[in-house]
Order: sequence, then C-alpha cells, then structure tokens
Amino acid sequence: MTVQQSTQRMHISRRSLLFGSVAIGLSEAIVPLAAAAADAVDVVPAGTGEIRPFNAKAPEAALVDLRQRLAATRWPDGETVTDRSQGVQPERLRELADYWQSSYDWRKAERKLNSFPQFLTNIDGVDIHFIHVRSKHENALPLIMTHGWPGSVFELLNVIGPLTDPTAHGGKAADAFHLVIPSIPGFGFSGKPTDKGWDPRRIAAAWDTLMKRLGYERYVSQGGDWGAIISDALGRQAPQGLLGIHVNRVERAATFPQDAAQALMNGTPAPDSLSREEKVIFNEARDFLNNGFGYAAIMGTRPETIGYGLADSPVGLAAWLYDKIADWVFTRGDPEKALGRDAILDNITLYWLTNTGPSSGRIYWENVGAMAKLTPIKVPVAVTVFPGEVYKPPKKWLSKAYPELIYYNRVAKGGHFAAWEEPELFSEEIRTAFRTLRS
Repeated sequence: MTVQQSTQRMHISRRSLLFGSVAIGLSEAIVPLAAAAADAVDVVPAGTGEIRPFNAKAPEAALVDLRQRLAATRWPDGETVTDRSQGVQPERLRELADYWQSSYDWRKAERKLNSFPQFLTNIDGVDIHFIHVRSKHENALPLIMTHGWPGSVFELLNVIGPLTDPTAHGGKAADAFHLVIPSIPGFGFSGKPTDKGWDPRRIAAAWDTLMKRLGYERYVSQGGDWGAIISDALGRQAPQGLLGIHVNRVERAATFPQDAAQALMNGTPAPDSLSREEKVIFNEARDFLNNGFGYAAIMGTRPETIGYGLADSPVGLAAWLYDKIADWVFTRGDPEKALGRDAILDNITLYWLTNTGPSSGRIYWENVGAMAKLTPIKVPVAVTVFPGEVYKPPKKWLSKAYPELIYYNRVAKGGHFAAWEEPELFSEEIRTAFRTLRS
C-alpha cells in the first residue's frame, strides 16, 4: 500500500539529542543529509506526532573516554575452572577488550547505521528511534520488526536488503516489505522512560501508534527475544490493521504443557505424558532455568543495582552482554564465529555510548506483572524454530497460545539471534510466513 503523501516540510532539530551521558548531535553537515533521507521515505507527520530525521554521531571525546576506561580496567583474579561454567572466560574478554581499545572503529558502525533512513518521534512521552526503509516494489507489505536483549537494531540491519528488495537477494517482488525497525524504549537511541509501566503491552501499543503515524493502516509484526514478546502483546491487543505476527522465539510460560510446567516448578522429573523428544525439551528448559537464567532474575528484581557497574565500566558491560550472546548463538560459546568480532562490538558500543546498559534491563522488571496475563493471541501467527534457540517447542504445544497458527517451520541452522546469524535464511522464512496475509 502507498503511504500518504505530505507537503508539510519536516522540522529538523539542531539541538543535540542527549542519550544518557553522551550527546549524539545533528550537526550542520548532517542536517541536509537527514532531510534528504526524510524525503526518500515519504515521512508523514500524523496529528501532533512530529517525525524528526536522525543521524548517529558520537562526540570524539566519548570515544577517547571509552579507550581510556578500557586501558584502566581493573581485572578480576580469574576463574577456578577451565570451561564457561563460571561465566565469560578471561582470555576471551581480554582479547575482546584489547581489540576494542586498539583497533575497533565505531565510526564504521555509525556509517552503517546512517546508510539507512533513521528518525525520532515522541509516543506516550518517550522519543522512539526507528529505521524506516520503503521498498521500491509496488504493493510491498508494511512490517515492523523488533530486536531483543542483549541486542539492538544492529541485529536486524543485514535483513533490510533481502526484505525490502527481495529481487536482489533471490526472492520475488511479490514478497517485498516496507520495513520499520524501532529501538525499544530504554535501548539504543530511543528515549529512556522516566515513569514505570513500559512493559511489552505498552510498547506494543506504541508500535501500533508508530505504524499508523507512518500511514500504514495494514501491517504485520515480527520479533525475537523481547521483540517476540512485544509482537505477542500486539497480537493480544489485535489493533485494527494488524494482519498477523511472526516470532522466532516462543514464550515458554504460554506454551509449556501444564503438568510439565508444574514439574519444572517443583523440581520433579519430566512427566510420563511427554514423549522422548518432549522430555529433551523439558530437560533443556530445566537446565536453562537452573544455569542460564540468573541474568533475568537479577534484572527482573534489581535492575538498578546491576546498572551501576554497567554504566561505569565498559568491560563490565561487555562481559554482561557477551556472556548471553555466547550462550545463545548457534555456535555455542563462540559468538565471534557466528557474528564476527566487529559486529559484537558494534552492539556493545551502542549500549556504552547511549548508557543503556542500566535502562535496557528495566524491561525485565516491568514484565514481571505482565507475565500473569498471557491470554491467547487473537491474530494469525507464524513461528520459525531455529535449532540454536533456547526453547524449541513442538508444533502441538502452540495451539493454546496461538489458536490461529498459519505457519510453523523448523530450520537447520541459526540460533537465538536468527536475523543476525543467518540473514538470508531468516529473510526467506519471513517472506514465506507472511505470504498468505498479503491478499
């Protein structure tokens, strides 16, 4: 569908935009480029919701400070094991930090970000940062796609081309999307909420406002990790115009069989009602809750406490994020093999420069109450299960949470960060999953 045309000139703010302790400004040189980007995607102000072009530009002083802090790191004495059972291994983190200090180039990451049209708009009192790329193909389907934690919009940059221009990536013009990629409040260049209540339900409502503000009356939603939880919340709200959702991470609490969930809670063995394959899934869930869930327990109860270290120490922040990236990629324990060192540092540096290590953790705290209200999704749902995902439910477990399951597929490679790890495979899954909703 075509976005409404607007003759209103966009106002471009020349004030610096402050994210945490770092000013990311629109300089005199950048303003004309941002205006050109705005014209290229037909940005439409709706109501009182002004949409302002945005470019990332970290002050050089912030990068100098980062390198100085890395050089002054006080390292712990070291672990008492030779595996990953106590967390990120010192030799890996030292190598990452040394490279970060001496060789890593944030400006290259900025150029990659700024090669896509980016914007800010205020919704419900919070500035929302988003990438907006319109397809050149007629009848492209509008799609809002959401990242997770410990990720960011960097997770999704490599699928922009395949989804908006499928003919250049082995697809068909009929499978094209207009793509909107927002940063979750408290993440990246989005604003940090100053009041409580920004749980996935509120974010989902903001995403519907964003899509309508851009002129998209009919659209689909996609997400992994928190992006999946937000897409689920959107599917429960089922606002007018939402055609369906796709997730590559399924919420265990909404889909685990009741007797198995009770056994997990009580610490008893898997119930006999489960098949051999299902008992494997049960045991993986138990292992995750026992050995891999501590990060979420901390951020779900004390996000401010962990936040002090994340705000003050780049190595502390890197360890906190790297540990879960390493846990969840398909190449378990070796995220550099799955993503590359620069890609990992692009993501970590974004958290550092925007000081969103602390604020990004609050979504876990906000979601504690929302977990008790997981009603069935009211719109069509598509699911892709990647083999490196933490939770890989069989299709039959999904019927209660997703009564209108239109697509389910298990693929051969890729992990929790599916779009980041396998962009071409991921893009093909999205094309296939939403094909029936285009008419």
